[in-house]
Amino acid sequence: MRELPIESRRIALPVLPAEPGFAPTTSRRGFVKLTGAAAVALATGTARAGHGEIDLSDERMGVLVDLTECIGCRRCEFACAEANDNPHDDLEDYDDQSVFAETRRPTVSSLTVVNRAENPTDAEKPSFLKIQCMHCEHAPCVSACLVGAMRKSPDGTVTYDASRCIGCRYCLMACPFERLAYEYDSALTPRVRKCELCQHRTSVGQLPGCVEICPVEALTYGNRKELLAYAHERITEQSDRYIDHVYGEAEGGGTSWLYLADRPFA
Repeated sequence: MRELPIESRRIALPVLPAEPGFAPTTSRRGFVKLTGAAAVALATGTARAGHGEIDLSDERMGVLVDLTECIGCRRCEFACAEANDNPHDDLEDYDDQSVFAETRRPTVSSLTVVNRAENPTDAEKPSFLKIQCMHCEHAPCVSACLVGAMRKSPDGTVTYDASRCIGCRYCLMACPFERLAYEYDSALTPRVRKCELCQHRTSVGQLPGCVEICPVEALTYGNRKELLAYAHERITEQSDRYIDHVYGEAEGGGTSWLYLADRPFA
């Protein structure tokens, strides 16, 4: 396979639009069953958890996204909205490709979105990137929250407690990825909205909605440590398919969402 210059292979991702009112600075799908998803064992390492420190479990979970498999079908957007009781269109309406004309960011009703990045070497084969809260290992939003509304769970999930929130939106300013949204149109009880890794599903043995629905199994849910080992194994075995990097392993101090790609991110 001909090796292209790094600049030619780079995935160019436009800057995300600002949040309104906010100025920013066996089966892979079933991998969770092989990694002890239900186990939560305390291990070394700590993260801020509201007003205290908690041990991060060595069994903390994550999702590995293979961008070389993603076909941009947006089924994950539908499943996310349905799993979180957000308003959504019929499944067939997500075939609409016109949304890719602009780069989108998560909103209060769309906690995950898929964006398209053009391929400079092959216009017929664009790349697609699913984005959502990254669930940082040492989440800045958790550290920024004055009242403990944002918390880092031992399983790696960053959760939000609306009953504690005072609406300061410091979490939005702290997020290095700009993935949080705020209900500005809700006058009395506005909330911060974000992906919570479908904790209400995984806590009862189900997969996150987006992982379950993906028709090409581009998403794999499981133990973060084992997902990283699996990702590096695939890179080694298919060096002509993937660049030698797992996004999210170190970015932002490490995140629960991990990405395999065939081109570097811009």
